[in-house]
Amino acid sequence: MVDATQRSSIKVLMLPWLAHGHISPFLELAKKLTQRNFHIFLCSSPVNLNSIKPKLLSHPTFSISIQLVELHLPSLPDLPPQKHTTKGLPPHLMHTLMKAMDMASSDFSKILETLKPDLVIHDFYPLWVPDLASSLNIPHIAFLTNGATMMCFGTHHVKNINKDDEFPFPEICSDAYIKKFTQMIQTATKDGGSKALRLYETSCNIILIKSFRELEGKYMDFLSDSFGKKVLPVGPLVPESVHDDEGMDIINWLDKKEKSSTVFVSFGSESYLSKEDMEEVAHGLELSNVNFIWVVRFPEGEKIKLEDALPRGFLERVRERGMVVENWAPQMKILEHSSIGGFVSHCGWSSFMESMKFGVPIIAVPIQFDQPFNARLAAVSGVGLEVKRDENWKLERENIAKVIKDVVVEKTGQDIRRKVEEMSQHIKTKADEDVEFVVKQLLQVCGM
Repeated sequence: MVDATQRSSIKVLMLPWLAHGHISPFLELAKKLTQRNFHIFLCSSPVNLNSIKPKLLSHPTFSISIQLVELHLPSLPDLPPQKHTTKGLPPHLMHTLMKAMDMASSDFSKILETLKPDLVIHDFYPLWVPDLASSLNIPHIAFLTNGATMMCFGTHHVKNINKDDEFPFPEICSDAYIKKFTQMIQTATKDGGSKALRLYETSCNIILIKSFRELEGKYMDFLSDSFGKKVLPVGPLVPESVHDDEGMDIINWLDKKEKSSTVFVSFGSESYLSKEDMEEVAHGLELSNVNFIWVVRFPEGEKIKLEDALPRGFLERVRERGMVVENWAPQMKILEHSSIGGFVSHCGWSSFMESMKFGVPIIAVPIQFDQPFNARLAAVSGVGLEVKRDENWKLERENIAKVIKDVVVEKTGQDIRRKVEEMSQHIKTKADEDVEFVVKQLLQVCGM
């Protein structure tokens, strides 16, 4: 094999799904690869690329080695170009967005023919990527931006849709969610779930995954057997912390709190609590008597006043020990602060990985998608506790308060803090090793 310093750079075209939670890990992987003599073309809709341009411009090296390539989706009646992203997209338009992505294959084909990359790294969607790449003799590799646990469950059910084989990891199935998710899997199978699996099965030799073996090793092995490919972890792909003046009012407030005495509460940028659940979270925080920072977000276009969404008098009652922030807070700055002792999280995979990197125990309050599986993973791997919902999938304030106290105050939290610190140390010591191994595998796929 030619030494990395002697060979010409490898050209890689990346195509993530049109969601920030997918684009961000692709971008972080791109950064790691450019440090190892890869040149990256990151392809997405203009509205998505505009949101990440500032991140690249602030790093001259990355702005040269990572080029943004516009993918033009057709402008449909309900889906003008500014809506070619999942951010702020009403749920009823998600199917339309996927349809528009399906219709963009000819534009992507032209991009492939023009750039002639050595490799394509793609997401779970659209399904036409492998065929287009193969038609031009360009190797393609799938990249899983979610964890292995939910993927295990989905893969098992698609492959055993008419069989009675038991799922080998019942511990990661959330009782309140499993029936609903199974129905979703069955619907997906009718709508092309088996085609989606083929996307992974045709991946050239390997599949990349945003995770690490110390957390999900046995689930990765299951996927490797299912797909007949090596599933290789690329680490948590958490962006580097930015040390600027943004959110310093929050950091200054945290500076006055005792070590590990405060919980950070955030449910992501694309998951929203119902009004009833928001009230239960508020009451739960109040009952816990634990310090907190809570980032409250409302769906785009909904004109809701913060005071109206929270229980009457809540802000006044918790003023001394709680801070409620609307829309945005510097999540990574907060999580790495020594005063943070727990993360009340929806368990989106990126938030989960950030919690692991900074050694913060998870207080899991899942809402949708893969989040219930991630919540169970947090509990069974010992890095957090799950707030159980009732049989109607509703939250209860007493449960929220109890889990917060168990993690932050009671002795039960000591083992969790120790375990999550172990995970954090694994990430610090092994992340570069994982990437180096992945680079060697990518070079083999490219015939280098």
